[in-house]
Amino acid sequence: MHKRPMKRKHFTRRNILRIGICGGAATLGYTALVEPFFLELVERELPIANLPESLKGKTLVQISDIHVSARVSSDFLLESFKKVAALKPDIVVYTGDFVTLDEGTEAGMAKVFPHLPTGAIGSAAILGNHDYGVNWVEESWAEKITGSLGEAGIPVLRNEVRDIGGLQVLGFGDLWAEKFDLAAGLSALTPGKAALALTHNPDSVDHGDWSSYQGWILAGHTHGGQCKPPFLPPPLLPVTNRRYTAGHLALSGGRDLYINRALGFLRQVRFNVRPEVTVFTLC
Repeated sequence: MHKRPMKRKHFTRRNILRIGICGGAATLGYTALVEPFFLELVERELPIANLPESLKGKTLVQISDIHVSARVSSDFLLESFKKVAALKPDIVVYTGDFVTLDEGTEAGMAKVFPHLPTGAIGSAAILGNHDYGVNWVEESWAEKITGSLGEAGIPVLRNEVRDIGGLQVLGFGDLWAEKFDLAAGLSALTPGKAALALTHNPDSVDHGDWSSYQGWILAGHTHGGQCKPPFLPPPLLPVTNRRYTAGHLALSGGRDLYINRALGFLRQVRFNVRPEVTVFTLC
């Protein structure tokens, strides 16, 4: 008895279905298992007014949103830090969210923090909302993280300035934790001297009177949305101003904003938004 030949349209539909299922599974696998650990070292120039000649051509690395926790692989973070250290950066700045509080946070800090890259000339950090614990109000966690970073040679700035080789690095407190004080930070700057501002949440660039500051502001917080459809904005962003996704944005008043896409994550999922460490050349 001969089997009845399968009609072409049935064959085509079945194969389309199979291809769709396989393609979907592959995309999900890539999104959950590959891209969250597919680090990109983004290289850019960072022009700063009145920059000392001694700093021109030097390397400044921005690392943001590490999110040390049980959710983020410490091995991935340590491998990423090795890649940064191999660059022998002159300055390293961190723009907040060192941890996410869970059962693995303290063990992760003990394993990861001693290996945080530092700059040959100097380093600086600010805290993010997650560094203030539950509901961003646990000052004890902020103090613990600040102490651990200090032991690693990374001072934490809270609406204050640190001079690194003739560059004023102004670090702001976190907006969501209600620690952002624009007036205090700007008043600590010496006019006419090279300056760079660090803020965790890019929404802070829309708060208060920035008119006395012209220059670059480095931020994090958004993770670039973590998942971004091609040619479309990310559907989820933890900011009020949805322009603030990732990368460079020109602002009013002679300011420029750069938003780092984050090294770690809150959920192990990324699509079209690779984890980032930014490698700036000062000029």
